[in-house]
Amino acid sequence: MSKSSPYLETAPLAAGDTVRLIAPSGPTDEESLQRAIAQLESWGLRVVPGEHIRARHPRVKYLAGTDAERRADLVDAWCDPDTDAVIALRGGFGAMRLLDGIDFDLVRRHMLRRDGRPKLLTGSSDITAFHQAWDHHLGVATLFCPMVGNDPFKNSTVVPDEVASWLVHPWGGRELGFPAEDAARPLSRAQTLVPGSAKGRLGGGNLSLIAAGMGSPELSDVRERRDRRGPSILMLEDVDEELYRLDNLMVQLVRGGWFTSADAVVLGSWEDCAPVHEVEALMIDYLGGLGIPIVSEMGFGHDPDAPSAPLGVDVTLEAEPGERPRLWVDRAAGQA
Repeated sequence: MSKSSPYLETAPLAAGDTVRLIAPSGPTDEESLQRAIAQLESWGLRVVPGEHIRARHPRVKYLAGTDAERRADLVDAWCDPDTDAVIALRGGFGAMRLLDGIDFDLVRRHMLRRDGRPKLLTGSSDITAFHQAWDHHLGVATLFCPMVGNDPFKNSTVVPDEVASWLVHPWGGRELGFPAEDAARPLSRAQTLVPGSAKGRLGGGNLSLIAAGMGSPELSDVRERRDRRGPSILMLEDVDEELYRLDNLMVQLVRGGWFTSADAVVLGSWEDCAPVHEVEALMIDYLGGLGIPIVSEMGFGHDPDAPSAPLGVDVTLEAEPGERPRLWVDRAAGQA
């Protein structure tokens, strides 16, 4: 199983901590940037924007600056001794382009904060590329969560408080998602496709990004992970993909052995993809024969009210027939 994260017992961030805000994927606008800074400051955090956060790639309009500029902001933010967390402003496309040029020996040497705990990386969607890299090269827990520069922070009544709660409270024993009795929130729709219970290290993220990374250094060891780390509970989500595209992506993961370590699969949101029941049928077609629990509509990803998920920590899934599945972070040994 995974090495226990200090954030099971202590909150990742507190008032006065320094966070570095970066745009490693798509470009932002000034209104979104200022709104994001104000949101983080409202939580008592000291915000230091990346040097190139306002940059635009001179030729590729969907990138926030050149690869060198965006990579420099990421590495500089992480290696700054005063940094407590690195927060991605938004997703889009481009994070995976940065990985080959990162000196992960350098990044590893600067992974600890001044208090000795690991720094925290947050983001979702395209930032899945970084979650995979930080897991492989550093072995630290990260937070898969909505990003402060995106619409959910402007439009959702629940996302800002939910993300903040993962930043300023310990993770151990916490249930992922929202209360079942709140019909307006994603987890109220959660359902069990294949019943069962499982314990494992939570991993995964955006399906397209994981498929694109198959064969890369970060995912070169997927067939050996069970032997080295124990079982995993793997989560998947995506946005704006046709069913045949999801089918192709699943072929890559299955043939590449990505599910070798899986003791359960947790499906998040499929915004602007095929109807959910068609996506579920596709997933059962690929994964139903594995003999492991599969749960659906847990909301992670691109749902307008998407909940957060800490990756790289041990979790427990309970999925009984006809009941809403429950997924929670295991407590640290000896934690009350």
